[in-house]
Amino acid sequence: MNRVKTGGMVLELVLFSWVLGAQSVPGNFPSLRPDPSAAEYARRGAGSWEDLAETALWASAVGAAAVGTAARNSPDYRDTLRRAVEELDAEIREEPDLKVRGDYILSYMHRKFLRSYSALQTRLDTLLANGRYNCVSSAVLYLILAQSQGLTVKGVAARDHAFAAVLGDGESWDVETTNPYGFDPGNRREFHDQFGKLTGFAYVPARNYRDRTDISPLELVSLILHNRVAEAESRNRYAEAVPLALNRAVLLAERKDPAVSRFFTDPRQDLNERILNYGAFLLNGGKEEEGLAWAVYAEPLYTGAETDTRWQEYIDILISNRIAKLCRARQFDQARRFLADAESLHSAAERRRLEVLIIDTELTVQVNGIRRDDDTAAVLQRIGEAEAADILPPARVREMRVQVDRWRLANFHNRFAAAFNKRDYPSARQILEEALGEFPENPQLRNDRNTLNRAVEGN
Repeated sequence: MNRVKTGGMVLELVLFSWVLGAQSVPGNFPSLRPDPSAAEYARRGAGSWEDLAETALWASAVGAAAVGTAARNSPDYRDTLRRAVEELDAEIREEPDLKVRGDYILSYMHRKFLRSYSALQTRLDTLLANGRYNCVSSAVLYLILAQSQGLTVKGVAARDHAFAAVLGDGESWDVETTNPYGFDPGNRREFHDQFGKLTGFAYVPARNYRDRTDISPLELVSLILHNRVAEAESRNRYAEAVPLALNRAVLLAERKDPAVSRFFTDPRQDLNERILNYGAFLLNGGKEEEGLAWAVYAEPLYTGAETDTRWQEYIDILISNRIAKLCRARQFDQARRFLADAESLHSAAERRRLEVLIIDTELTVQVNGIRRDDDTAAVLQRIGEAEAADILPPARVREMRVQVDRWRLANFHNRFAAAFNKRDYPSARQILEEALGEFPENPQLRNDRNTLNRAVEGN
C-alpha cells in the first residue's frame, strides 16, 4: 500500500480535500472532505464573541438537520445572541468588578436560556431553541456572553465534563455553568447541594490540577463536535461520526501546544478512531470488499498509518475474512484473484499465509470429494505440486496423502467384497493383488486375502 504521511496542519487537510474533490466518494462512504467552514473558522480563531458564536453554531449544525425550521447557522440564533449581548451591555458593561460581572452573566443565562439539563445535549442551537443544555453547550454560551462583556475566559476539561473559567486581576474563578450558583463554586453551599444531583459530576477544584486541563475557547467549541461524535457512535451511526471528527481535526489543526486529556481527546487520534470504527462497522457487517475500499480511500487521512499496527491489522483481517468466506463458498479462483488484487495492501508473510489457506482448503475439499478411483490421480498430482512449490508444510502433505490412501484402501476392500460376495473369486483375487502391490502391509487387505484363500480351498 502506498503510505501517505499526513501532519496536523490545516494546509494538509485542505489539500487532501481538494484532491478528493476531483473524485467521487466510493460506495456510500462518509465523505472525507471537511466542511470548508472548518478551515475558515480555524483561521479566524475565537478572538471576538461573534467569531466564537458563529463557530459554535456551525459546530452544532454541520452535518445535521438544524433545530426546528431554522437553517444551519441560522440568523435567528445569531440575532438571539446579539440581543442577549445588548441586554448585558445595558446591565453590566459599566460594572468595574470582574467577579460581579462574571457571576451576573451566569445568573442571566439561567434566567434567560437554560431550562433543563440533558447530559447529551451539546449543541448551542438546540440550547437556544428549547433551553436544553449540558456542560459543554452551557459553557460555550457562557464564553460567548463573557467575551462580549470584555472578560478573559477559557475552558476547562475535567475527567468527565467541561466548564469555564474567568481570568482577571491576577485571579481565576471557575464557572460550573450547569448551575446558577456555579460562579466560583468552591465555598458555595447552594452549588454543592445541587450540582452533583443534577449532573452526576463532582466539582474539580483548581488545586486538583492533575484532573483538569485548560483549553482555549475554540477547543471548548470543538467539544460540541466531539460529543456529537460520541452520541452518533452510541447509536451505531458510524458514518455520521467520521466527518464530525474530521471537521474537529481541521478546526483545531493550527493549535500550538495542544491540550489532551481523557475528556479532551487529541483531534487527530480521534479521527483515527472514527476511521477505524467505521471500518470495523463494515467488517462486522460482513462487507469485506467495502471495508477494503474504505481502507484505501481513508488511509491518506489516517495519521501514522505507516506505523500504527491497528491499521494494518484491520486491513489484514478484511482480506483474511474475505478469503475465508470465498473458500467456504468453494470459490477458489475468485479467492486467488482477490488475493492478487490486494497484493500491495499487506505483507509478503500474510500473503503467503493466505495462499496456503486457499490451497489447503481447496485440496481438503478435493480429498473429501473423491468418489471414483480415477479422481485420486488428479488429487495426488495437486498435492505433489503444492509440495514441490513448498506451499504446504510436509506434515500437512502427509496428512492429505494418508487421507487419499484411506479412501483407496476402502475402495479396494469394497470392490473385493463385492466380487467375493458374488463368488467371483478370480476378480476378487485380481483386485487384492493390485491392492497389495500398493499396500503390502495393510492388515485389512491381508485379512481379505486369507478370507479369499479359505473360500477357494473350501470349494
